[in-house]
Amino acid sequence: MIEHAILLSAGQGSRLLPLTAERPKCLIDFSGKSLIEWQIEMLARGGVKRIDVVTGFMTDMLEEHLMAIRDPRVEISIRFNPFYKVADNLGSCWIAREAMRGDFLILNGDTLISEEIVQRVQQGATDRDGKTWPVAVTVDVKPEGYDSDDMKVEREADGRLVHIGKTLTAEQSNSESIGFLAFRGEGAELFRETVRQAMRTPEGVQHWYLKVIDSIAPTGKVGTVSIEGLDWAEVDFLNDIEIATKLTDTWA
Repeated sequence: MIEHAILLSAGQGSRLLPLTAERPKCLIDFSGKSLIEWQIEMLARGGVKRIDVVTGFMTDMLEEHLMAIRDPRVEISIRFNPFYKVADNLGSCWIAREAMRGDFLILNGDTLISEEIVQRVQQGATDRDGKTWPVAVTVDVKPEGYDSDDMKVEREADGRLVHIGKTLTAEQSNSESIGFLAFRGEGAELFRETVRQAMRTPEGVQHWYLKVIDSIAPTGKVGTVSIEGLDWAEVDFLNDIEIATKLTDTWA
């Protein structure tokens, strides 16, 4: 059971303007709770006891909101990313790198996940030798194919991740990342060290952290966990709001 999670919640969510003009995306209300409250609730139900939240845009508002959450199941810590405006989410991972000790989960700040998904990821997935993947990317399958904004995944039949990225071709893509990852054993150290190296390059701040995962993939230590058929929603565009609200209505 992984008891530690890192939430990447530094962004504004400019594609959701005007909803995010005066508040970060993770504070949008869904069925009576903020997006981040739903995330904390589902992680707590899934056995997570410590959550590090990386903040950025309007951090004071988000910190106040988080401090008002009184949940005895979880201890919430805040890590401020001062360069959220100029860096992509690899920068947020770099800010949280010292928290990446032992097994941990990473969840994107705009992904709503069900309790069942957390439990599925907690169970882990194994390779053909029965060993649990050190790094596991949670994936779903879209029968109708993937668009330019989807974080596309190419994976082998045994679940091994070959490539991940938005620019994968239609022929390569056989699933998509939902923005929820698990790191176990050597996977935690491997990811932390690769993040450190990537941020030392001139273009490091411009990268998604999943570019780091793509660079680790050739080691054969990155697998996938399929959550096909389970409920989740990504909140990126205004038309996502209605879809996500229908989901949280069922939880409420």
